[in-house]
Amino acid sequence: MAGFFKTRKEMMRESRGGKISLNIAAWPELPEGIDPFYQDSNVILFNCDCLSNIGLWNIDNAVMVSDPPYGMKFQSHMRKDGPSDAIAGDESPELRDKILEAWGDIKPALVFGTWRVPRPTACKQLLIWNKTGVGPLMGNLDLPWGPCHEDVYVLGSGFVGKRVSNVLTFDGLTPGSKDRPNHPTPKPVSLMKDLISHCPPSLIVVDPFAGSGTTLVAAKALGRKAIGIELETKYCEVIVERLLKEA
Repeated sequence: MAGFFKTRKEMMRESRGGKISLNIAAWPELPEGIDPFYQDSNVILFNCDCLSNIGLWNIDNAVMVSDPPYGMKFQSHMRKDGPSDAIAGDESPELRDKILEAWGDIKPALVFGTWRVPRPTACKQLLIWNKTGVGPLMGNLDLPWGPCHEDVYVLGSGFVGKRVSNVLTFDGLTPGSKDRPNHPTPKPVSLMKDLISHCPPSLIVVDPFAGSGTTLVAAKALGRKAIGIELETKYCEVIVERLLKEA
């Protein structure tokens, strides 16, 4: 990966000097002390705990687009090699709520969730991802209806674009999909690009729970700058592989 890593100051200097052609502001001054796991002209990825390093992502000129742990103790059974590891911090919505409390009620955010857990108190609108192409998932097998959707909470203000339905229909990622990264809860790039397209274009996209990196991949594809935080090193490696593949 030689050649893809630069110091933060070098990247900021290039951005201000016009070497990086983007339609948004230069990188903000971020706290020193933690080196990026990966960075290029669009993306900075940190391998650390987001709650202990709030200053890396909780910046003024940003919009949060994230799929946080929200209390499902989730393990994926959609992998060929057996159940996935449990997602860190997914014992309760406490981590999600602490992150959103730090973020505040004014700055825009799009945050994934489920009807099984109470919504964030500042939720202004509910988007529904109609997850096609994967069939009814498990859920309560005593009922004739299987769940095929996920919630997306709209928080803050400043979103853009023409008025459209709050039901977003995009295919999910099946176990055999060539586009499915090695992560329990990956989101399709097409869905994340659609969500980001409604975020204020002058803002940096931040994801404090980067996971498989789809938010970062989608932001980069749209020419947006993005900052990701991921606790698990193995998923940071997945993210870097995807970003280099899309370069």
